[in-house]
Amino acid sequence: MEERSFVERLMEFGLTRQEACIYQCLSTEGKVTGYEVAKQTGISRSNAYNSLANMTEKGAAYLVEEGNTRKYIPVPIDEFCKNRIRKLEESRKWLESHMPSEKTYTEGYITIEGADHILNKIRNILAQVDKRVYISCTRNYLLLIVRELQELMKAKKKVVIITDQPVTFENARVYVGESRGTQIGVIADSRYVLTGEYGEGSMNTCLYSGKKNFVELYKTALSNEIKLLSIREENNAQ
Repeated sequence: MEERSFVERLMEFGLTRQEACIYQCLSTEGKVTGYEVAKQTGISRSNAYNSLANMTEKGAAYLVEEGNTRKYIPVPIDEFCKNRIRKLEESRKWLESHMPSEKTYTEGYITIEGADHILNKIRNILAQVDKRVYISCTRNYLLLIVRELQELMKAKKKVVIITDQPVTFENARVYVGESRGTQIGVIADSRYVLTGEYGEGSMNTCLYSGKKNFVELYKTALSNEIKLLSIREENNAQ
């Protein structure tokens, strides 16, 4: 595992870069003093001690007192991550119950940029599907949302997929057409649409909207493509 990757993943759980480096040091060296941490990492002693104190507060390190010596050990990574996730979940629930009334922006157009943001939005859309969803994308992109699609089919929601290579989903209707390239589109419950470019070599920019005219326009385009693909399937079957 690359050091940089390990440190940056730890930072996603609320540690600063310096704290993440120290956590890695604790994991490697075992029970150590602040002085030893400073020596191993090259961080100044004052910063090392401050970071260790913060890490104990964040639940990333334990303080072990041996006589007059204060040493530190890392909280096991599984325990630390689960505790942080549990705390975040509690905070999420609190925020939802205390959220001020918010305006609805789905009548407008929202631009979503960045591969991670787009994929997260698609996953969130799929998680909120009530009755049906239509998805148009290359087969490779489908592999990123297999779990979400399986959950929908398990819940007996209608799933229609338009893609460019054969793919097997037992309870979904799949149409195989031309190459999708970096184009991706999702329409959920005939209410919300996300469409644009996604993936390597693309702009990674999508438009999301609940605007009725936009939804109807995209829905019509998909319906027309499905009709053409259905005719092609019938002709090939003859």
